[in-house]
Amino acid sequence: MPFGMVKLGPDLYTGSDSYSGYQSTGSFVGFSLLHESGTGGAPKYGVVSQMPAVGTIDNPLEDQSVNRSTADVSRLGYYKSSLSNDVTVELGATAKAGFYQYQFSGNAAASNIIVDVSHVLPSFRGQGLGQNYLGGNISVTKTNSGIRYTGSGSYDNGWNRAPSWTVYFCGYFDQEATFKTFLGNGSSGDVLQDYSTASSQNSTSRLGAVFTFDSANVTSRVGVSFISSDQACASVDAEIPAGTSLETLENNVKSAWNSQVLSKITTTDTSNTTRLQLLYSSLFHMSLIPTNKTGENPLWSSSEPYYDDIFTFWDLHRCTTSLFHILQPVAYEEFIRSLVDIWKNEGFLPDARSSFFNGATQGGSNADNVLADAYVKGVRGAINWGDAYSAMVTDAETVPANNNDSRDRSSSTKEGRGALPDWIDHGYITTKYGRSVSRAIEYAANDFGLYQVAKGLGKVDDAQKYLNRSRNWRNQWNPNMTALGFSGFLGPIDEDGNFKSQDPLSCGGCYWGDAYYEALPFEYSFNAHHDIEKLVELAGGNATFLARLEKFFEGGVSSGNSQFNHTLFNPGNEPSFTTPYLFHFVGRQDLSVKQSRYAADSYYAPTPGGLPGNSDAGAMESWVLWSMIGLYPLTGQTTFLIGSPWFSNLSIDLGSGKRLVITTTGGGPQSYYVQSLKVNGRNWNKSWVTWNDIFAKGGKLEFVLGSTPKNWATGALPPSPATESS
Repeated sequence: MPFGMVKLGPDLYTGSDSYSGYQSTGSFVGFSLLHESGTGGAPKYGVVSQMPAVGTIDNPLEDQSVNRSTADVSRLGYYKSSLSNDVTVELGATAKAGFYQYQFSGNAAASNIIVDVSHVLPSFRGQGLGQNYLGGNISVTKTNSGIRYTGSGSYDNGWNRAPSWTVYFCGYFDQEATFKTFLGNGSSGDVLQDYSTASSQNSTSRLGAVFTFDSANVTSRVGVSFISSDQACASVDAEIPAGTSLETLENNVKSAWNSQVLSKITTTDTSNTTRLQLLYSSLFHMSLIPTNKTGENPLWSSSEPYYDDIFTFWDLHRCTTSLFHILQPVAYEEFIRSLVDIWKNEGFLPDARSSFFNGATQGGSNADNVLADAYVKGVRGAINWGDAYSAMVTDAETVPANNNDSRDRSSSTKEGRGALPDWIDHGYITTKYGRSVSRAIEYAANDFGLYQVAKGLGKVDDAQKYLNRSRNWRNQWNPNMTALGFSGFLGPIDEDGNFKSQDPLSCGGCYWGDAYYEALPFEYSFNAHHDIEKLVELAGGNATFLARLEKFFEGGVSSGNSQFNHTLFNPGNEPSFTTPYLFHFVGRQDLSVKQSRYAADSYYAPTPGGLPGNSDAGAMESWVLWSMIGLYPLTGQTTFLIGSPWFSNLSIDLGSGKRLVITTTGGGPQSYYVQSLKVNGRNWNKSWVTWNDIFAKGGKLEFVLGSTPKNWATGALPPSPATESS
């Protein structure tokens, strides 16, 4: 379901991390209800599982893995795997419950389902992020129609280094069965301590139950909750009552996705099936998480919505949350309220969050950018913007406690801005702190977000303060860093305040303890999106900035990025996301179209390997969706840069009866340069529009496209709101 809590699917073992459970190779070790889709770092969840097994089970703690016999079958609302032990597993789900349908071979000596409470997705990366089973319980009771099991499991860790969290379950087999419960002698290992007809087990050791059936056909319904087993039972009883068919569940899922997500963008242009598949698969993948866990928060009682599994604002704030707002305005307002409620109860906004715990913060406090974006675009409803601004001020003024993350012990990686002491005292960040340079450019954007909200709330002094601070990225600009004939890049500064020698084409380890996180100095030096006019000046003026951009996309320049023709541009890395569109700021909208279209055509496809990088919870998909739409957002601003739409017509449902209608004429595979544009029926000569132009009340964009560039955008350049001249 869209943003649903249950994401039922297989867990496979290959010896490498199965981030979302699934891998195309390897052996099945379980089928569990909770997963996160499109994440990295280390696996999360993979709990509340079942595993079919045949014959006599002497020790359920031993390896029960099994291979595929044929390729998996999957479609929206349905999954099927055929196992090498002649068992077929079919799955369906609702928001808070899952459905298993098993077909055992008629020759099987016995049909068994193993419920191993200790089952959790492991990590093999050796970074201390692997999840751990901490303990649990299970109780089995007979029902009028079969058997029921309830209990809970507690686990910790994963990509966000979370402490202990507990999930409760309630499972039904609606047919007769015998059972045995089992207990190990530790939280890992396969030595049995008890394997008997005892109806319950409760321990920090591994435990679970084995259910044995006379029938070759077995079905099971399982609900989950983070509050109680009773709540898990209530969910499965309400969402998958006894007698529900797999077909019904599949149809319900399709209906939900069509009505809630896929119908938000429609077209009558069906001439290119591949593009249609990419459009709708991208909408699907960007709508899986965050998870709506309203009513399932065990940490505090609140009337506010609660959303979890945010991976991560470092990935999502550039172009995903702005599309989430447009396509899901009701859910988005709930999401913003949830962020504020997390701050009210835990003290900080999350930059990422999972299993009810903040972390990990890769750069700045990018929830500030998300809140600012919502504010300037008029998201109000039930949001308390006074509280929201106070939450942003916490990020801007309060140093979070150091959580001593082994990847970077210099400051907190859990939440907030760990390098604030330098940022406040010096107006730059020294190498005393990990990720000093990439944090500096992000802190500047965070402070610009505070400026935007403070200005709107009439907090004049605060607005000026944070506007000034948003310009401090300039202090990190080293004019003497040179590469490829260009001078001036964001550079590291030592604790004495002196610039350190740095190659703009290398980020060293590019990791938590390095000066740049997951991107090159050349790459990050384009990221002052709120202060572009100043950036162009520091880079040497319009002509030099244009040349620098063109070099960024030139093949054969980088020693890495072989999959991208050795360009410095990395379409699979979020700090590169906006750069194809920066040609707008030097009057070359045509080159923005050229580079963004090339990246989309070259590196995106509706295939298993059809993304330039890890999905990052829909970040990649949202980037290509904006390319298809023919616009690109600047987070925290009301500006949208104009690209080139892919379809002859698109209709975007904005909610409350409003629509944005986009049409093109003259478009084709090599005919995508804008020749002219009308906005709401008026001739348009700017390469940008604002929120109020086309989204606030709906609107219409009418493009004429052609095969050669044309200088149609002769009006004012896009705004640079943090630059003094603006």
